[in-house]
Amino acid sequence: MNDNIYNQIKEIKKYALDNKVPIMVDDGIDFLTNFIATNKVENVLEVGTAIGYSAIMMALSNPNVKITTIERDKDRYLEAVKNVKKFSLENRITLIFKDALETSIDGKFDVIFLDAAKGQNIHFFEKFEKNLVEGGTIITDNMNFHGLVGNENETMSRNLRGLIRKIEEYQTYLKNRTDFTVDFLSIGDGIAVATKK
Repeated sequence: MNDNIYNQIKEIKKYALDNKVPIMVDDGIDFLTNFIATNKVENVLEVGTAIGYSAIMMALSNPNVKITTIERDKDRYLEAVKNVKKFSLENRITLIFKDALETSIDGKFDVIFLDAAKGQNIHFFEKFEKNLVEGGTIITDNMNFHGLVGNENETMSRNLRGLIRKIEEYQTYLKNRTDFTVDFLSIGDGIAVATKK
């Protein structure tokens, strides 16, 4: 990675930190980009663009990969458009400004990456699994949710407790999907890797 690219990535990470935009932690992004490179993934559907960090990192990990990514927050979407242009990746990253649950996607993808509203993971999974190639993989971030999953306590707000329960329900849902091989990895903020049998 040359200095210019490295510095631009640092800028995106700083923007995320300063503006409280959740992006993948370093271990998580390393796992994701290695998975893309090692498995020669060519098509990725990402649910939850945020400011484009993970889409850009995936694109940089494999010169043949094309990414379609969906974001419903206007400010984040516009920031992502800017960031993708900075890296001259417009021909490989397609950005869609819409709520993922209201978006129709055609085509098939080797990997579907879920990193949007955590409480909607089951809905995202069920909506987009038809877009997965045979033997494809659905990867989900934030399975530990900052170490709070499995550590629910009374000091949490009701909303947070509800969110943690939804993540736990999603984990149970994945375990019950006998048509997928599922691994839960304690990398980054917790990653679920569900591969279609």
